[in-house]
Amino acid sequence: MKSLGTVVSIYARIARTYAQWAPSLLLLAVIVFVPLGLINAIALDADIRSLSLGSGLELFAVVTAVLALAATSLVGEVFYSGAVAVSLTHGEEGKPPSLREISSRLAYGRLVAVDLLYSLLVAVGLVLLVAPGVALFVWLGLAVPVVEIERRGVRAAFARSWQLVRGRFWIVFWVLAPIELAGSGLGTLATLLTDSLLGGSLAAEWLAESVSNILLTPVYAVAAVLLTLDLIAEKDGSGPRLHSAPAGA
Repeated sequence: MKSLGTVVSIYARIARTYAQWAPSLLLLAVIVFVPLGLINAIALDADIRSLSLGSGLELFAVVTAVLALAATSLVGEVFYSGAVAVSLTHGEEGKPPSLREISSRLAYGRLVAVDLLYSLLVAVGLVLLVAPGVALFVWLGLAVPVVEIERRGVRAAFARSWQLVRGRFWIVFWVLAPIELAGSGLGTLATLLTDSLLGGSLAAEWLAESVSNILLTPVYAVAAVLLTLDLIAEKDGSGPRLHSAPAGA
């Protein structure tokens, strides 16, 4: 019951933080995910099955394009998660950093490396046996916020995430897993709705991709940051603190 109360309390704080920071979170999400939504929509709209895969050069071009699009999307999502961590915890004289300050603070290389390894480990765990993938999703799920909040390297970020989650596995699970599943489900629903209303057009794909990411990715990012801050304070007795919402937000 104590764990249930803790999870409910965390969800309430996520909702309050999202509401307080909504203008900043949504503005940053628009900047990141509208152009990326267009890129992903173009990739989805392309009819790859119609290509002649007998041509080695054509196949190479398709594979290269898909990898480039995947990398672009990854950088956008990593940028957003790291930017939220920076925005909510860093700044001068209690004021949140500007977009320029956020972009200059981000450890892009470490964030991309952490995200690639995290995604790969979770995917392999899910393919081989579901339980290990879910476990890795939880145990390593705080590595990206740790990179920006504590300025740790790749290996140290994974080790720190494992340390923070130890003893609080189910709390982290019941916060992050439902948000992730809800985000995936609502993203699929948005795609179905836009397809039914606008048809399977490029505009429909772009709208669904952009809107679902803009509305849902901030919730997961805020949840991960709040969990990380709480667990750092619990393990260390003190740690970075969450900023108040920006004035005028």
